[in-house]
Amino acid sequence: MTPPQDTTTNVAADDAQVGVQAGVVHGDVYYYAVAPDSPPEKKFEIGVHFLEGGAAGRALRLIDEARASNYVTNRVCFYWPLAMVSGRTRRELSAQEAARLRDSDRFLPLTGDDFWADGVRVIRRLLGAAEKPGADVRLLMAELDELRPTHRTTILRHMGLFLDGSIKDQLWHLTLRDAREQQKAGNRENRVWKFFEPEPATPQVRQPEQPTVPVATWLKAVAGTLVSVPATVHIGLLLVQGGRVSALLAYLVSISGGWLAARAGLEWCFRSGRRKATDEAYGLTPRPRTDTSPDRFARRIDNRLVYYLAKYVPDGMDREVWLTWTAGIRRRIRDEIADAYRDTGIKVEAFNWLIRHRVDEVVRRWRGGTLWSYRQELATPPPTMATAMLGAMAFAAGGAWAAGGAMQTNWPTGIPSVVLAVAAGWIAVSAWLRIALERRRYRADESDSKEVSAECDKAYIRWKKRLADKPDDGEMATWLDCDRKMLLDEALRHYRLKMSDVVAYAFIEARSGSATRARVKGGPWRYRKYDMKIFIITADGVRQCNAKLDFEAGTFHDRNRLNYRFEAVTAVHVQQADDNSHTFELSLIDGQKFTAQMIGPELEEQQQPEDPKDVSEVSLDAAGLRHTLHVLEGVAAEGKAWMTRERGGR
Repeated sequence: MTPPQDTTTNVAADDAQVGVQAGVVHGDVYYYAVAPDSPPEKKFEIGVHFLEGGAAGRALRLIDEARASNYVTNRVCFYWPLAMVSGRTRRELSAQEAARLRDSDRFLPLTGDDFWADGVRVIRRLLGAAEKPGADVRLLMAELDELRPTHRTTILRHMGLFLDGSIKDQLWHLTLRDAREQQKAGNRENRVWKFFEPEPATPQVRQPEQPTVPVATWLKAVAGTLVSVPATVHIGLLLVQGGRVSALLAYLVSISGGWLAARAGLEWCFRSGRRKATDEAYGLTPRPRTDTSPDRFARRIDNRLVYYLAKYVPDGMDREVWLTWTAGIRRRIRDEIADAYRDTGIKVEAFNWLIRHRVDEVVRRWRGGTLWSYRQELATPPPTMATAMLGAMAFAAGGAWAAGGAMQTNWPTGIPSVVLAVAAGWIAVSAWLRIALERRRYRADESDSKEVSAECDKAYIRWKKRLADKPDDGEMATWLDCDRKMLLDEALRHYRLKMSDVVAYAFIEARSGSATRARVKGGPWRYRKYDMKIFIITADGVRQCNAKLDFEAGTFHDRNRLNYRFEAVTAVHVQQADDNSHTFELSLIDGQKFTAQMIGPELEEQQQPEDPKDVSEVSLDAAGLRHTLHVLEGVAAEGKAWMTRERGGR
């Protein structure tokens, strides 16, 4: 089963809004789950998760709460200063925060000597060196490079903005080296798409309709039998009493022929009827259904079926011809899946894997030449047809001979018996045939249902195995941070700038169009495609670089650049709408406006007890909005004076 691809084709239902479909929320993942009364160890671990996810503000609060509960370890000493400075410059710290950072060795004492303590010492020396311009930091850089790779990368990631001075270019060199190594690490291209897949719903198939036989049919069957059997027996007694041996033999042949004709005829009727019903269901213009109306739920399923059938067209087949040929099959699969899931409350996205599997089965059967094989399987064998016809002939001929003999023996009683046997027998046989066909239909439907269920169960297991190595939110955040670094490096090289030439830089990340989005419970939104903007502040003004990020591949597309003076920036703000969407807007003096929807409307069903404001806060924190607004609002309000103060204040 191939993984789903992101596409600009919107498959929302007819009455849904295009481009604002709900995202995937992994409610079964407790990567960020923490309760107010959780133990300090738990709060600290979740705080580290938030820091790895880029939400430093939430991380600092949780780590501080753990520390306030006297939970102090070398790991706490390592992560606390990183949470304090992550995504911030020194000017963004309040006086109280700066004082706490300077005095952190007092309330965060090291215990013992381990690799966490080594990392803490390097962090504290880096903070000290940043306040001493011109200091020789070669030994410090060597110590940083000798740390465990994970610790070194963590320090570089979270202290990159905060540190300045003589170590800025050297730190950027190490940061860029690590970003290049990690950007595609962990089999990124083959795993990112799995993050955007919902937890697959367990397979369900439509249960066969129970045999339904009207009471009138049962009455006809029973009454006809109660009348025809005695009448038939009476005919035999008349033949015995009259000594009509030849007629008696014909009587026995008639009964035997009737039994064979009924048995073979039942098989013949069932096969031909089922093939006709399947032809109508698979046909281009099937009979309209009355039990399942094409409601919004069914239309969404149908849209997905059309999408996958159009995607997996067999070789050599025209797409429109293929869709036309499979229209009936598509409708049948749609009705089966809709009936199975309609009353469960499960969203279509959760069983999208099943829709894709059913389409794969159709394509596989087409390629194997078995898509229409049911016609051969349900064809009535010639021996069965011959048995039915010969049995009917024997029944008719023998019955006529026996009836004549009975009437000749005793016509006052023979004629009524023959009439009753024929009339009641016809009624009884017709009724029993309908009953038997209904039971055969149910057994066949049950067998087909079990076969489909078994195949779906196997597909479900295969799909679960494919999703087993789905990346966690920390990995997604690490890859995204590496992408930021690579885009920044590309911009610096284009403008021929060193990192020490940069006064400040800031990112804006937004969902690109209607790209797929997903998040874990309590975590920020992640997108399959991003619109990224980077603002680089230098002594000469503002350099803005825009690009589209294909997050799955880690590649940038549709780049464009813009340069403007400090005085050109007139306003910057983030607007929050009633639907909880957040839109960033930057205005220039010439009337140009740059907008980016950082968080889209909250349309997903609230299956988890989450506050949309908390989700927005974490998402904006992870996107670095706090720092971006600090930079751009400063430029808009003060222009070059802000740049001078920012550089001088470091």
